Amino acid sequence: MGPVLRGLTRLQEVENRLRSAKAKLARSRRRVQTQDNQLRALVNELEAKKEEMRLIRIQSDKFELDLKSREEHVTKLRSALNMAKSNKEYSAILTELNTSKADNSKLETQVLELMKVLEADEATCRQIQKQIDEQKGRLDEVRTESNGQSSQFEAEIVEVEKEWKEAAKAVPVETLAIFKRVADSYDGDAISFVEQADGRMESYSCGGCCMGLTNETVNQLMSRDEIIRCGNCSRILVLKEESE
Repeated sequence: MGPVLRGLTRLQEVENRLRSAKAKLARSRRRVQTQDNQLRALVNELEAKKEEMRLIRIQSDKFELDLKSREEHVTKLRSALNMAKSNKEYSAILTELNTSKADNSKLETQVLELMKVLEADEATCRQIQKQIDEQKGRLDEVRTESNGQSSQFEAEIVEVEKEWKEAAKAVPVETLAIFKRVADSYDGDAISFVEQADGRMESYSCGGCCMGLTNETVNQLMSRDEIIRCGNCSRILVLKEESE
């Protein structure tokens, strides 16, 4: 392996460590975001439940006001019943009275049902609030842990980036540009080592995509210190030390 391919191999090793450090930093920050999202979801759930309760109270107050008005009407009907001047008038007032009392009974039932719903919703709100308090504690713990890890990962990234720049000096500019493009396409894996089938001396494949390689390609890698890319995945092909 010549200096160009050796430099690329070294650069790939540093690239892997750099992306690994950045991935760890991203995961650490995502943990905080995940916990924060869970907290926001609970807060939104609580607000929605409170709004639902507010609307139920409005409906209940409306029913109670209507019930009060109806009860006053029933009271008037009772007075009118005692003052009826004929059987016909008495019968008509009595019918209206019984109808009003039945309607009031239904309305009272509706009010009671709304009260039961409110009681259940209040219990739900207490439970959600408890979950919110617990989630806030978890969020604080994860944030504290993440802040410590982030500082560590950021420091690691700075050091590895220095190594990357130093390793990149051993690679020609045009070759480095190709390396970057391929690395961006394959999450950092710009280089693929040539694989050889067990017991088959002339059976080679790309370690990245497993596409078969010709003997001519392998011979070129043995004799030239230049970029040769897989015809299928476009990764930069490199022979393993033992293959050379």
